[in-house]
Amino acid sequence: MTRIIVDVMLKPEILDPQGQAVKGALARLGLAGVADVRQGKQFVIDVDTVPDDATIEHLAGTLLSNPVIEDHTWRVVEGADSAGASA
Repeated sequence: MTRIIVDVMLKPEILDPQGQAVKGALARLGLAGVADVRQGKQFVIDVDTVPDDATIEHLAGTLLSNPVIEDHTWRVVEGADSAGASA
């Protein structure tokens, strides 16, 4: 099984209220020295046949992310275990 992992993050210039809320909570829970927190999302797609890079880029850049406010990266992991969601 092959896994395509797409990570999507808000662009640095976009405000991230959820990240700021987590940053505040971390401080209240005793984790000192946190400079910043940005939240994002990850898509894990298990495929039998890997599409070409252009197809993956098109899907990541149009369907899975909003290119106006988000950046994305993706990677292909060969021989991934489909039972787990982490790479």
